[in-house]
Amino acid sequence: MESMKSARRNDTGEVGSDLSEQIKAATKDNHVRAENTQLMLSYQRGKITLPQYKVLLCSLYEIYKALEEELDRNSSHPAVAPIYFPQELARLESLERDLEHFLGEDWKKRVVIPGATHRYEQRLREIGRENPALLVAHAYTRYLGDLSGGQVLGKITQKSLGLSSKEGLSFFSFPGVNSPNRFKQLYRSRMNSIELTEEQKAEVLQEAVSAFELNIQVFDDLQKMLSVSTADQSPAPMSPSSRLMQVTVGLCVALATVGVGLYAF
Repeated sequence: MESMKSARRNDTGEVGSDLSEQIKAATKDNHVRAENTQLMLSYQRGKITLPQYKVLLCSLYEIYKALEEELDRNSSHPAVAPIYFPQELARLESLERDLEHFLGEDWKKRVVIPGATHRYEQRLREIGRENPALLVAHAYTRYLGDLSGGQVLGKITQKSLGLSSKEGLSFFSFPGVNSPNRFKQLYRSRMNSIELTEEQKAEVLQEAVSAFELNIQVFDDLQKMLSVSTADQSPAPMSPSSRLMQVTVGLCVALATVGVGLYAF
């Protein structure tokens, strides 16, 4: 509740009307929580392996598949149309290229999806069917985050994995955006032009908070899984499913980082 109140005030204490500013204010505390987890700091320090990155791509694919299919389906909706930039922002094809690069032509048969990712995907499908205006919160959170942190994360990932080229890193590249800063200004302007009632605006703000929480839930689930894994000191060799679980755990560390950690609205 307090974050919703603060979302309506600017630095001078006056009530602000721009939706982008209100979302930034509403999610400030969630952003800080996400940034200051040990798992996120690990990614920024370059502690990511190729198996983890592969599962990361699988999770991102599932999330963006849901988001972009729902944006496409609702592209004429009055709240979605102003922020619908498929040529500039769509990530699905780049993720498919990256997955094929690392997993091969049959990558669709090898996709691994953690449970937290399914919950994220299900929420996107739900609001796409029932309240498309709420897609604005998820599109803003994800795309502007990718634009702001993409180049930095791309370099970190390339160095961490020891890649000699940028093949497999298409997700971090936005060839349709010449200037990320100018495009973000345009995006915010278009989003601020959306006509919403006060009730609808409050729902969008709450959904932006929920978008962060979906990612933070991934952290919480992973930390619990890691604790269980650490407590189990059995000398028996790991089964394939156990190895897969460890890879999944490591991957979601990166997922949460890319999702909520390095953007500057």
